[in-house]
Amino acid sequence: MGIDPGTTVMGYALLKTAGSKAEVIHFDVLDMHKTDDHYAKLQQIFFKVQELIDAYQPTELAIETQFVDKNVQTMLKLAHGQGVAIAAALSRDLPINEYTPMKIKMAVTGNGHASKEQVAAMLQRYLHIPLEQIPKKLDATDALGIAYCHYLQLGLPIGGGKKVKSWADFARQNKDRVRK
Repeated sequence: MGIDPGTTVMGYALLKTAGSKAEVIHFDVLDMHKTDDHYAKLQQIFFKVQELIDAYQPTELAIETQFVDKNVQTMLKLAHGQGVAIAAALSRDLPINEYTPMKIKMAVTGNGHASKEQVAAMLQRYLHIPLEQIPKKLDATDALGIAYCHYLQLGLPIGGGKKVKSWADFARQNKDRVRK
């Protein structure tokens, strides 16, 4: 399960993995724009994460760590949301894995400074997601990227264990995972 923490919009995604295959089960956002109270938003995050865990029974949670922002208040609110999501997962005994935004982007696109749109496009190709199923709010694909990054970090064989020198080599060796 991947979580892109936020206190206005929180992305979440669930992947099913079997060997060297990953399949999207569900991904979407929890939109809290209509909730003004910060603590009510935190409560919504807590209950939504528990609800997802109860419904889908994931075995691990991967969550994005916070980056240092110029606005300290914004960073603190995001950290609150992250902490509440982690607490909800811990309340269901899920192991927690944290990844930096740069690590996630690097794992998914090969570029640690990739845009949200680039991450979404690569995930669409890797996971064979029809374009019409990509949500408008890219927080959902960010969460999917976090889950997919974790899947890759598990050390599963990519490209049959062969070394690759470029993305073209990777694509040739992983035709079942890359769509044109």
